[in-house]
Amino acid sequence: MALRERIPALLHERTFRRYWTGQTVSLVGDQISLIAIPLAAVIVLGAGPAEMGWLKTAELLPALLLNLPFGAWSDRQANRRRVMIAADLGRAALIATLPLAYALDALTLGQLYAVAFLVGALTVLFEVCNTTLVVALVPTDRYVQANSLVNGSRSMAWLAGPGIGGVLVQVLTAPFALVADALTYVVSAGYLTRVKAVEPPPEPVAKGHFTEGMRWVVRHASMRALFAASGTVQFFNYMFHTLFVLYATGDLGLSAGLLGLVLGVGAVGGLIGAAVSGAVVGRIGIGPSMVVGFLGFTLPLLLVPLAGGPLPVLVAVLFVAEFLSCAAVMVVDIAAGSFQMAAIPDGIRARVMGAFRTLNHGFRPLGALVGGLLGASIGLRPTLWIATGGAVLAVLWLLPSPLARMRQLPTGDAEEGAEPVPVA
Repeated sequence: MALRERIPALLHERTFRRYWTGQTVSLVGDQISLIAIPLAAVIVLGAGPAEMGWLKTAELLPALLLNLPFGAWSDRQANRRRVMIAADLGRAALIATLPLAYALDALTLGQLYAVAFLVGALTVLFEVCNTTLVVALVPTDRYVQANSLVNGSRSMAWLAGPGIGGVLVQVLTAPFALVADALTYVVSAGYLTRVKAVEPPPEPVAKGHFTEGMRWVVRHASMRALFAASGTVQFFNYMFHTLFVLYATGDLGLSAGLLGLVLGVGAVGGLIGAAVSGAVVGRIGIGPSMVVGFLGFTLPLLLVPLAGGPLPVLVAVLFVAEFLSCAAVMVVDIAAGSFQMAAIPDGIRARVMGAFRTLNHGFRPLGALVGGLLGASIGLRPTLWIATGGAVLAVLWLLPSPLARMRQLPTGDAEEGAEPVPVA
């Protein structure tokens, strides 16, 4: 009985448990791809900084181009869950083409770019539908718990995925390691077929339908501040991540297996962050949690371009940076995700999330492209200093906004006088 009481209440509910299980498996696969695809480009095809920048740009460009139209289209669909299943199966098929091409000695950077773009497009479609499905599954007073569970799974994926990916790359080569990722999308689709939820009815087409989500984000002061802070972090963080694998394996001399271990052990911090985020939000409030989280996420990454010396010291510094950063980013993601779920009206949820992701995630390919170009022109370490230093400044967008002082979740548009919802 004591063990059962320790299990979060949402996991006692079969429907949410099926959704959460499928997403957990898929997130592990994402982490395998995160290390296997760049290593395939570097090790198998000899990619340099500029090619790595183009690869990351191809992966992230759909977020800039497709979030708005996919969000508008999603709000007109009666069954978003079926769209998510189709997106999962499409991603599995696309990823499977990479090991097949490698086996036939036909793998090229062009194919990597194309697969990265198309998988990114299907991921955008999946995500704009995903928030609407979660809101249909979870009551408002459990938004923080739901986000803690999903982000806890993300932390577990960070912990297990890179280590598994690094080992698979060393044993099977990078392209064949991607078979595991393709299978996780199939598993996710299978669990989604067993999820039953009453989704909000589709929104009728009206004048301004396409741009309503964007206009809502711009009008909403707290969401606008969150966008600006998140966009700044995304830009500089993707400058960082575009070059990190190349920097770690080239300049620092880490093997694929050790790189996976660094990322995996560092992700223990993410697991701890997800576990304590509910208590943090309950203690200091939803807005202050985001401020603390943004600082805790960005400041430790300054240690990465600072790393040097003997291998044990170097690895220890990277462990500390990853541990602290991953712990804090969970607090940001859980607090921000819960705020968005509570604040956005159901009728325009997919359009607002599409607009927010366009404005927010749209900075990712720009950051990746700039990171690749700067890395090729001024070097990897100077570019990483620019990337990590710039990310720290993102918190300045939050400090003067209403969000920084918001202690409880809104029931609707908090800036129009809605009553808050307790988050403890």
